[in-house]
Amino acid sequence: MSLLRSWLFIPGDSENKLGKADGTGADALILDLEDSVAAENKPRGRALVAAFLRDRPASVRTSQLWVRINPLDSGLALGDLLAVVAAAPDGVMLPKCGGPADIAQLSYYLDALEAQAGVAAGSIRIVPVASETAAAPFTLGDYAGAKLDRLLGLTWGAEDLATALGASTNLDPAGGWALTYRLVRSLTLMGAKAAGVQAIDTLYVDFRDEAGLRETSRAARGEGFTGRLAIHPAQVAAINESFLPSAEEIAHAARVVAAFAAAPGAGTVAIDGRMTDLPHLKQAQAVLALAAAAKV
Repeated sequence: MSLLRSWLFIPGDSENKLGKADGTGADALILDLEDSVAAENKPRGRALVAAFLRDRPASVRTSQLWVRINPLDSGLALGDLLAVVAAAPDGVMLPKCGGPADIAQLSYYLDALEAQAGVAAGSIRIVPVASETAAAPFTLGDYAGAKLDRLLGLTWGAEDLATALGASTNLDPAGGWALTYRLVRSLTLMGAKAAGVQAIDTLYVDFRDEAGLRETSRAARGEGFTGRLAIHPAQVAAINESFLPSAEEIAHAARVVAAFAAAPGAGTVAIDGRMTDLPHLKQAQAVLALAAAAKV
């Protein structure tokens, strides 16, 4: 599974922003046909996104190329798919997802359209925005047993959920997420881990606040998130760096692994006067695997 840390939205109807997308350094570009494209511009967006994909076959892509389609119940989703599947995007982001049943339905569409277009079967993966309706958070634990082969990760969103709840804000008095949104974020993380897929944190809205982006992204990685959505190219570098282990983490992880290797069969080892047990070994192995995947 590819390491995808930064997921940058690009409005699908903007030739200017699409033209600059290749140089952003994002691990994944999300070519958007939903919220950033006005209703009257949807046909233009579909055409531009399809052309963008065709001009960048998989062998020359510098980022994975994903398409955020419109919701399944919008009457637009199938038209979006008909426009882009033949150009072989790496994946589809599904907004307003109601749960695993929606992923299964989208998978059926992709099965048929891949076959029709001669695209490799199962090659187009899916990431749902899995929290944007009032009912969706109650299904986050169900992804684990749903056998959804195309599912690559789960992400969440606070803005549409606030709208669905009739909330005037999604923030607490201190400026952090309010309790409801902290709960949904945690459930998304646990749902992703239970399903064995990537856990992708939501946007940091103030793209000028790099310090805040780095702080919250590092905290997200510490909790177990593997990447984050971005709304501006200026956020990409900070996200990419924040979702990698530091040199100090890598060095400590290597010491933990070496200590256990030197004590075969041991359940605990002492490092710097502290007892380190098997869960710490697993954490250290995960850090080294992440570093190796990213060639840190």
